[in-house]
Amino acid sequence: MKLNFTKMHGLGNDFVVFDGINQNIDLSPVQLALIADRHFGVGCDQILLVEHPTRPDTDFRYRIFNADGGEVSQCGNGARCFVRFVHDQGLTDKTEIRVETASGIIVPRLEADGMVTVNMGPPRFEPNEVPFTAEQRALTYELQLTGETVEISALSMGNPHAVQIVENVETAPVERQGPQIENHIQFPQRVNAGFMQIVDRHHINLRVYERGSGETLACGTGACAAVVSGITRGYLDHTVEVQTRGGKLRIRWEGEGQPVWMTGPAASAFSGTLDLDAMAAACPYYEISQQFK
Repeated sequence: MKLNFTKMHGLGNDFVVFDGINQNIDLSPVQLALIADRHFGVGCDQILLVEHPTRPDTDFRYRIFNADGGEVSQCGNGARCFVRFVHDQGLTDKTEIRVETASGIIVPRLEADGMVTVNMGPPRFEPNEVPFTAEQRALTYELQLTGETVEISALSMGNPHAVQIVENVETAPVERQGPQIENHIQFPQRVNAGFMQIVDRHHINLRVYERGSGETLACGTGACAAVVSGITRGYLDHTVEVQTRGGKLRIRWEGEGQPVWMTGPAASAFSGTLDLDAMAAACPYYEISQQFK
């Protein structure tokens, strides 16, 4: 099976993007995980699939798969790459498009300077909407980890986030706490773990341990969630520059019930054709090689 793809990234958060309009894409979780593998596949944090919309009020359908092959509902950096991809591939000439995702409609816009702005929709805070197990909604929650307790904000940006404030992101326990938070029993669908350092009311530094992918160089929805968390707790103003390991994003949020606006870059690295059967045959993982027998 041969498939055309484009490798893209938003601040180093990298993606394999497939045009599912001009070619048939029907991949299993095992096949997706092989493509995402950085040693035996193309390598990426997530795989993005462009499809025909299923509803008349949208231009495209956008599907996202993590590096472990699991499908998720939203990805901010991916959304920016999505709008750049459909323009570069000649799939639309609109500068603003309406895109159907598993968590609702988003509206990304290609700016004149090449940056992409995305209306990410309003954040959701009710525990059952995150989802997060708690008796009632609260500003922050205590989360019990192995031998320690952390204070988090829990919210959804179309996908679940747990945001904690740290003194310094460079020394934050991302590798130790990230997997524990991601798989914590109080998050039934797992969660993205954010580690936010507040520089001043308009600037934060951020690292995110993403569910199904591990720490990435940038996380768009994680940046949105962190800024929302900081604003609701009174630490940040309405427009904030977020410094990730891959670069900067600008996030704006006017308060509860209002959408979060994210602006940042999106870039193509290269395009090519992958041979999935040849990739599988060369992979020593039993479960992957068996998939193609």
